[in-house]
Amino acid sequence: MLAGEIQPGQKLPTESSLIQEFGVSRTVVREAVSRLQAAGLVETFQGRGSFVLALPASTAFSVEASQVRTHRDILDMIDFRIGIESEAAGLAAQRRTDLQLKAIERALVDLGRSGEQPSNAVEADFEFHFKIALAANNRFYSDLLASLGPMMIMLPRTRLEHVYTVSDATHFTRVTLEHENIYRTIAAQDAAAARAAMRLHLSNSRARLQAP
Repeated sequence: MLAGEIQPGQKLPTESSLIQEFGVSRTVVREAVSRLQAAGLVETFQGRGSFVLALPASTAFSVEASQVRTHRDILDMIDFRIGIESEAAGLAAQRRTDLQLKAIERALVDLGRSGEQPSNAVEADFEFHFKIALAANNRFYSDLLASLGPMMIMLPRTRLEHVYTVSDATHFTRVTLEHENIYRTIAAQDAAAARAAMRLHLSNSRARLQAP
């Protein structure tokens, strides 16, 4: 397909044809088709077969950490995240699997432990939000957060120490409870509550960054 031998819109040969042509098992053929589906190169329709998709244009979204320079940029990043992640949380509540919920729970535990190791806090915070994006089961949410990476958390070092260390137990407890509330709503499969919990958490994060 990448070589252009099969054009977009054309149907892939049948399983039997591929088995005969390449001398492999049915399992190998099905695994290969699954990988093509995951890569967005083919789409399969029940009873009709698999069809080649056009290669997407190279328009990858990217925001480098160096582009987020000012305090205004940091606040704008949180505004952006509120819109994206609130909906991702709602979809995660509707679509998450038990395995994905377990991954969110593990990220939550790691985030709680970051109070003892503030240097790990940003990474742990990001992993919690990223696991929720994955649980939305829509690759555009997880692709977007993956492209942003931990820099999307964007806590200045002084604020990081203020929020995530045990020296300010009230702040740390509040942040922890916000994350736990997001997890509980997703576990309960309450989409509206999950959206609200994520929006509240990020709005509070924005307020904390503006606090003196």
